[in-house]
Amino acid sequence: MNYTILCSDLDGTLLTTKSDVSKITISEIKRIKDKTQIILVSARMPKAMRYIQEDLGILQEPIICYNGALILEDDKEISSTIITTNQLEIIYKLAQKQQIKLGLYYKDEWYVEEDSERVQKEKKHTKVDPVFKNIETVLKEWKKKDVGAHKVMLMGTKESADYAFSQLQQTLSKELNIYRSNDTLIELAPKSVSKLSAIKELLKNNDTLENVISFGDNYNDIDMLQYTGCGVAVGNAREEVKRIANATTLKNTQDGVAHYIKQHL
Repeated sequence: MNYTILCSDLDGTLLTTKSDVSKITISEIKRIKDKTQIILVSARMPKAMRYIQEDLGILQEPIICYNGALILEDDKEISSTIITTNQLEIIYKLAQKQQIKLGLYYKDEWYVEEDSERVQKEKKHTKVDPVFKNIETVLKEWKKKDVGAHKVMLMGTKESADYAFSQLQQTLSKELNIYRSNDTLIELAPKSVSKLSAIKELLKNNDTLENVISFGDNYNDIDMLQYTGCGVAVGNAREEVKRIANATTLKNTQDGVAHYIKQHL
């Protein structure tokens, strides 16, 4: 099959380290980018993706941010879907009760109330600095502007995250996608969008999903891998992801995406 579009997740997939693509990945992407459109698809904010686009020589291509909640092309907004301030207020009250810290993301804005080990990790891995601001103040400002969040990160302990996850499933699961990133982190995104829906939005000319090859490692990659022409899981992917993939390549730390491109594209 002649794949005209390659879509790849970043963290745990295309990125060999926590923040960068390897030289071999850059080389393989540059080898095929004139005949294959390369679209980066991530839960990250735009600013945390552009430096990777630059390294790969694909700044002219669109990016799918926040798991599909924001799509940009040439820095122009193709699509934007937000978590409303009403929903955010419910989340904030729950977080306060459980002493969970929130990270709010809108376009290239990232708000947190205080510094922490988790915030420092995010800064290091994404090369983006947050704005330290009272979350209640942010929500009031957003309400006046009629904007919301493209993504929410809840940062707690295992116990508080367990409780919050259960409560969120009961109250907001019909409206939001609720991902458990790890024992202490929960990510929230609008339910009406996904990586797959964003890819569909970017299809042009005679291209269909059959023309797309995709790479991923985590739960939020499943639809993308399952319904594109060829879905490839990296070796470190969750078992559920590997089960639905058409193929499995090496781990991200072993340049799995570059290895598969070199062998098949």
